Amino acid sequence: MLLLVGLGNPGPEHARQRHNVGFMALERIIDRQRLGVTRVRFQGQVNEGALAGEKVLGLRPMTYMNESGRAVAEAMRFYKLTPDDVVVIHDELDLAPGKLRVKQGGGAAGNNGIRSVMRHIGPDFRRVRIGVGHPGHKDAVLRHVLHDFSKVELQWLEPLLDAIAEAAPLLAQGDDPGFATRVALLRDPPDNFGRGKRADA
Repeated sequence: MLLLVGLGNPGPEHARQRHNVGFMALERIIDRQRLGVTRVRFQGQVNEGALAGEKVLGLRPMTYMNESGRAVAEAMRFYKLTPDDVVVIHDELDLAPGKLRVKQGGGAAGNNGIRSVMRHIGPDFRRVRIGVGHPGHKDAVLRHVLHDFSKVELQWLEPLLDAIAEAAPLLAQGDDPGFATRVALLRDPPDNFGRGKRADA
């Protein structure tokens, strides 16, 4: 079973903020992959379904970002999961806007949601990191992540969310490199001759 977690803050006032890109990505997966109705469990909103034949629980913690680990740990205990069964989707300051990277383990890189998850289950879970860029000074970080994506940023965000949703079954199969490659190809498909040129160029 895969526990697929999107990080963010609950409430409409946070819905379009950079810090909520984990929620946005998981919601797009739930919609595209039809992961069932939303229920309230494990201090969060959950959807159950299957990806590539694997059972999946999509979890959006409603504990606010800084306490995300409480919800993740509760779901893990209920299903007797290990950190290897967990994928967390979150915003990443240290990546350029629109960049996506997948890794297992590591530090929190200043993300309080990741720090909370690490505090509750350890560091050895998988992460889908979505770049939102760094504002350039640490004093500006909070305002940056708690600000809505701009109209210009939506031009890369929407295709990225669609690509993540389409490629999500590869996460359930444990093929993280394949997932990252599939996302890249969906965002920038090669032309019919395979030269890597954009299809709409």
